[in-house]
Amino acid sequence: MAKPIHSMIRVLHETPSVDFYQRAFGMDIAGRFPFESFTLVYLRAPESEFEIELTINHDRREPYTQGEGYGHIAFVVPDAVAEQARFVAEGLNPEPVKEFHRDGALMARFFFVTDPDGYRIEVLERHGRYR
Repeated sequence: MAKPIHSMIRVLHETPSVDFYQRAFGMDIAGRFPFESFTLVYLRAPESEFEIELTINHDRREPYTQGEGYGHIAFVVPDAVAEQARFVAEGLNPEPVKEFHRDGALMARFFFVTDPDGYRIEVLERHGRYR
């Protein structure tokens, strides 16, 4: 059976990207591999084996664009309201918390935040199918 292990995003600068994912999601560097023309940095949260792979191309000078195909990556947290307040305190500029209801019941409580390279990230409260 296949198992997802990482998602890769290209970032312009390593330091602000690593700082963002550490402060926002408690992800630490699980591996860092410099090559001649690029560096790979793998970030992992303590509760998960899934990693985000940051690719830093050394000769890149302009920010990347996400195009029309990228949507978002999602993280689950125990309390979206508390986490959104923590993001505000950290200066991470989260969007307001929103809720989706379906058939009169809460389906999802969530907010979005954008990383230093413009990637949107959904932060969902642990509930229902979002475990």
